[in-house]
Amino acid sequence: MDSPAVNDFLVKERPGKLMAKYAVPCVISLLVAALYNIVDQIFIANADYLGSYGNAANTVVFPLTVFALAFAVMIGDGACAYVSQCLGGGRNRESANTVGIAVILSLAVGAVVTAAYLVFADPVILFFGGGVNPETHAFAGEYFFWISVGMPFYIFGQAMNPIIRSDGSPRFAMAATVAGAVTNLILDPIFIYPLHMGMTGAAVATVAGQVLTAALSLWYLGHMKAVRITRDSFAFDGGITVRFLRLGVTSFLAQAALVVSMAAVQNTCAKYGALDPVFGLEEYSQIPLAVLGIVMKFFQIAISVSIGMAAGCIPVVGYNIGAGRKDRARTLFTYLLISEAVLGFAALLVVDLLPRQLIGVFGASGESAYYTEFGVKCFRTYLCMMPLATVNKGTFIYLQGLGRPVESTLISLVREVVLGVALTILMPLALGLDGLLWSFPAADIITFATAAVIIAGTYRRLSKETTEAINEPA
Repeated sequence: MDSPAVNDFLVKERPGKLMAKYAVPCVISLLVAALYNIVDQIFIANADYLGSYGNAANTVVFPLTVFALAFAVMIGDGACAYVSQCLGGGRNRESANTVGIAVILSLAVGAVVTAAYLVFADPVILFFGGGVNPETHAFAGEYFFWISVGMPFYIFGQAMNPIIRSDGSPRFAMAATVAGAVTNLILDPIFIYPLHMGMTGAAVATVAGQVLTAALSLWYLGHMKAVRITRDSFAFDGGITVRFLRLGVTSFLAQAALVVSMAAVQNTCAKYGALDPVFGLEEYSQIPLAVLGIVMKFFQIAISVSIGMAAGCIPVVGYNIGAGRKDRARTLFTYLLISEAVLGFAALLVVDLLPRQLIGVFGASGESAYYTEFGVKCFRTYLCMMPLATVNKGTFIYLQGLGRPVESTLISLVREVVLGVALTILMPLALGLDGLLWSFPAADIITFATAAVIIAGTYRRLSKETTEAINEPA
């Protein structure tokens, strides 16, 4: 017989207080995870023997990390949402089986991704723009090898993070991620500067941090609070697997679609950069790719906060939906949308007011003036619709917690594939490299029109279901 619920405070505490409790650690966890790659890029950019060539190489490899993350979040976010619903409905044994299956899947997927990356390394690097010049190609290959080796640890750690949050331990989930990031931060300058290990040093430092995060997550599995794992929990159940992966498929598609969009952006950048009178020169050919990578990394930082706020709500909304409290789910949605909009406007102010300072962090003092000027233009153009981007992202993630993957997937695919690729290809035909920069805000504007319709429909549905629940006879 299932034991009494230990997470019943999720239907008693004020929604705003719960959002802060769960979202803040989640934001920190994802923010720190996003900083893994950008920390590498900062140290690489400021090493005189790597510079913008190493920076461009880091940009080439970044989408491959995002693609691996797609599998991790599909398993982790799906299990998180389903475990929360099981706990809310008192199905404790089913929640334990979900965690056990998620562990096995994450380890298996990590091994497969590593093998695939090592076998197809060179074609993949060229596909993401690594052939812009010989130096960038060589640095990308060096960095990619070690990042590929660390993929099993990365995928396992990232998949377990939301599961740990669903068990009622968002602070431990945060601590596991922060510990890995601090390890990376300490080792990066040691390996890159005095040891002169170059791209290998940056990658090994990253992998070392990922190993620590994975180890801490593994330890937690034996000390869970709400979920009790036994040997039977690792028995494969096709029904449970399908149900929780269905909830996580939106997260997968969001990340995978982002990779498709990145591929289009980076290849278009290389193509139209080669046609530019300045960046067409070999000594400057890596600059557009390097700078665009920096701007996308800043976007990833802001969007990680956006995702963290929404993902932190998933255990809360999932539990309340399982317990029949649709009114609380609606209130939490309102708080989330307001928070996402505020975040977007704050990020917009930073990129508008401090673009030179931001690009300066990435070694601008050692580069040509073209590096800085293109960086300023990228920040102010590419990210000018940040408020819409954060609201869009928060909306489709929250819908996962509501158990509505279709609408969530629709927004993600419209933004990243239909618009992210189409506008990236079409707008440069008329505007050249500038068209690539304007394609990003244009996609966010069009996506928001779709998101607004879904947001309105969500409010109507939750209000109707709340009214029906109140009017039901006891």
